[in-house]
Amino acid sequence: MTKLLLRAARGESVPHVPVWFMRQAGRSLPEYRELRAGIGMLESCRRPDLVCEITLQPVRRHKVDAAVLYSDIVVPLQAAGIDLDIVPGTGPVVAAPVRTMADVAAIRPLEASGVSFVAESIRLLLAELGSTALIGFAGAPFTLASYLVEGGPSRHHAKTKALMYGAPDVWHALCSRLAEITRTFLQVQIEAGVDAVQLFDSWAGALSEADYRRFVLPHSRAVLDGLDGCPRIHFGVGTGELLPAMAEAGADVVGVDWRTPLDVAAGRVPGKALQGNLDPCTLLAPWEVVAAETRRVLAEGAKAPGHIFNLGHGVLPETDPDMLTRLVELVHGGQ
Repeated sequence: MTKLLLRAARGESVPHVPVWFMRQAGRSLPEYRELRAGIGMLESCRRPDLVCEITLQPVRRHKVDAAVLYSDIVVPLQAAGIDLDIVPGTGPVVAAPVRTMADVAAIRPLEASGVSFVAESIRLLLAELGSTALIGFAGAPFTLASYLVEGGPSRHHAKTKALMYGAPDVWHALCSRLAEITRTFLQVQIEAGVDAVQLFDSWAGALSEADYRRFVLPHSRAVLDGLDGCPRIHFGVGTGELLPAMAEAGADVVGVDWRTPLDVAAGRVPGKALQGNLDPCTLLAPWEVVAAETRRVLAEGAKAPGHIFNLGHGVLPETDPDMLTRLVELVHGGQ
């Protein structure tokens, strides 16, 4: 029988709405923190044994309908030779920010052999997951480009926009190279056997629709159009006004953050399945609040051809794991 998440992604009937959580692999789980003690983020992503165990932990605990591969959006960048690290409390930090055409030319293509550890992790997981779907993922070209241009996380993406506006030839060359890297990274995951993939454009909400269409959409489309064989989910934060353009990039499922009600989103991307969109902060409130908000999201999500329940962004580290378990039971038809 087709896995529940895949049926919902295709708009087919399901006995209950499938549910998984962004950043469910780790973050709030004590067993994750114990396992990763003393091990750097990127090192843990390169160890198939750890990747497999961390990916499985929330499946065992919460009984979610999908596992999401434990990895990070900068893994393929490092595998392509970019000098970077994930600094605790900060995020990805790039040693030499990309600002010129020469910098872009120095970024080499990603070879599938450079991420063979990802394929091995997936093979281990498929032997364990049974009827639970496995989701692979990657960062979208704009979000990856922002990290590379800024040198790390940024609130306003000022250097990114300056390059985008002031040197569009450099910008498009950079995003074109990143689209190739991302497509290769996702294709490795698909060929290894993931059931679906998600393209994260975490920072696309910093753009107007006009700028998104000019500077971002062609490159996201180049990634998604080049993938075959499984449902494609596309998600961004603060992208309510960009949803129609993001849908045009080629996704089968459009992820919606907590700012836009799902029934409104359904009207903006007619015919598309939706994923989302409980505010992650809601999980810090009493259960009665969580339950009421969950029922609201389910009711609004029913307006779309298909609905995959998720948060409007990732699980917050301070979230009580038991709250996530109860949430899954509610979505599955409990009280």
